[in-house]
Formats: sequence, C-alpha cells, structure tokens
Amino acid sequence: MKTFILTLLSLLCYGFCNAQKTADRQRFAQLGDFKLESGQVIKGCRIGYRTYGKLNSAKTNGILFPSWYGGTARDVEYTDPWKAIDTTKYFLIIADALGDGVSSSPSNSVVQHGPRFPHFSVRDMVESQYRLMINKMGIVHLHAVMGISMGGIQTFQWAVSHPYFMDVLIPIVGSPRPSSYDLMGYNIYRRVIEEDAGFNHGNYKVNPIIVPAVMLSEFGSTTPEYKVKTMSRDSFAVWMKKVQTTKNRDWNDYLYQAIAVINHDISKPYGGSMQEAANHVKAKMLIISSKQDHTVNPIPAIEFSKLLPAKLMVLDSDRGHAAPDFSDPQMRTAIVVALEGE
Repeated sequence: MKTFILTLLSLLCYGFCNAQKTADRQRFAQLGDFKLESGQVIKGCRIGYRTYGKLNSAKTNGILFPSWYGGTARDVEYTDPWKAIDTTKYFLIIADALGDGVSSSPSNSVVQHGPRFPHFSVRDMVESQYRLMINKMGIVHLHAVMGISMGGIQTFQWAVSHPYFMDVLIPIVGSPRPSSYDLMGYNIYRRVIEEDAGFNHGNYKVNPIIVPAVMLSEFGSTTPEYKVKTMSRDSFAVWMKKVQTTKNRDWNDYLYQAIAVINHDISKPYGGSMQEAANHVKAKMLIISSKQDHTVNPIPAIEFSKLLPAKLMVLDSDRGHAAPDFSDPQMRTAIVVALEGE
C-alpha cells in the first residue's frame, strides 16, 4: 500500500491550487442507512464530492473521478485533472471514497466510531457513488469513469458493477485485483498498523504516529533508482526525523481502505474467472499502467486488457506508481482521445 499514503499526496500534488480549487466546493450527499455487500450497514452514510463544469440538459456529460487510497477529492484537485478533462465540455465529479475521512469513515462516524465501523469493500465504494449519481444528482448515465491508484481500482469495479452506466473507462495505475506481490506488501502494511501499540486495535484517543507504516509507504512509492537520484545518503537522517514527527490522517481510515483493496477482486461473482468478468465489460476502455510500479503491480491490468478490445498505455518511468501526470503530453493526449471517442 506503499505510495498510496505519501506519493500520491506529495509527488502527484503539484504547486498551488488552481483557481477552481476552493474549499467551498465541498458537497455532501446523505444516503441514509447504507447496506454493504457483507450485510452490515453504515448508519447515516454520507458521500463527499466536488464538481467542476456544467451538467448538460440531458445529464450525460458527467465524468466521475473517485479518490485514491488515503486521499480525498481535494487532494485529486492538486493533480490538475482538467489538463486532460475539458470542464467547458464535461461535468467533472470528484468523489470521496468511503473511508477517506470526508465520506463516511471510521474517523468521522459518531455512532460507529473507530473499530465499530463496518468493513466495506471496493464494490461498496462504487455502489455508494452509484447511489450518489442516481438518487442525489439525477444522473442515469455517465460519459466516463476514471481514477488513479485506488481510484483506478474502483474504475475496474465500475466496469463490471454497472457495465452500461458509462461510455468510457480509464483506470490509471489500478488493478482488477491485487497480484501476489501486491498482497505481500499490503498485508505487511496492514500488520504493521494492527500490531502497533499506539494503534491499540483501533481504540486510540489520539491518532498515533506509526513510523514503520509511513516508512513502508515511502519505500515502495517510486523505485530504488528514483530514490537514490532524488535523496542523497546524507539527507536520509533528515528524512527519518521528518517521518518520526509527521502526523498522518486517521489510521483506522487507512486500515479500512487497505483491507478493502486486499479483498478486492472483480472476478469474485464469476467464480474467479477474469475472462467472464471481461465479458461483462461494455464500455470502451483505456487502461494506463506503470511498468515500474512497486505498489500496484501492472501485470493484472495488462493481462485484463488482453481479454478486451481495450487500449493499453504502459508508462515507463522510475517514478513507478507516481508516474501518471496529467501534464505529460502523451498521457494527456491518450485520455483526450479516449474521451472524445476518436
């Protein structure tokens, strides 16, 4: 789960906010009691979101962009998605995924606080966003769904949960299910959190600083080459001191989202068959993976692309999981072409 915490909140967060990025853009939709696929219920569920551009009269120009692991809709703003998404033409909806601390989460629930919060899945994240579209925004068809990292993972789930709901799908450094390598890293990360004394099984009064988890996040955020190139050996002590004092977002939130990613597999309803899952995909698909990704292994996404008439773009950068950049002309063009249907 390495780069999800640090890299996408630092390496992908460029410069200052765009003029569009203002705090008053934050909106919430109340979904009431939200039943999860496990049968448990999030009481008084709410979903946060931010919008840009104008919804057309037919309500068909929407592009949904779910947040990544540990990130919020506001964090997504810093990647400048409008460099690839023309908000004079499209209505961009950046949604806060369950467990991000803005939408319903262990950290902000009053009646189900901390470890009393029910465990949700990536499928539940998608279903909550579907409810947001249908019940709260009156959108019955999207032009596209796209996202980075866990946002890309949610995009793969959208492909099979609601195959006719959008025209285009663009998962970016996401995966239809974790590889064995991913599961090793994610479960190490999970255990580091769960076994931390300060975490206290999620029953903490003060959010702890879990140094090994933060170190692990940064360790795999890019590649060894990038680390050596951008951080000298002499500066390691400075970095270490920063890690030991940096306060993170709520660790229960991180853990719950991590467990959702660990358990994710779009082929579950189809007996584990990726071919059968692919048969349910109806929207056009552009899959963007990163060859040197040490956080979300690219192999499952690349293999899934072979089961579809999908377009595949493989980034090759020593920035690894942080390789996606809307300022990159090649990536931006690929996204624009996919959205325009050319």
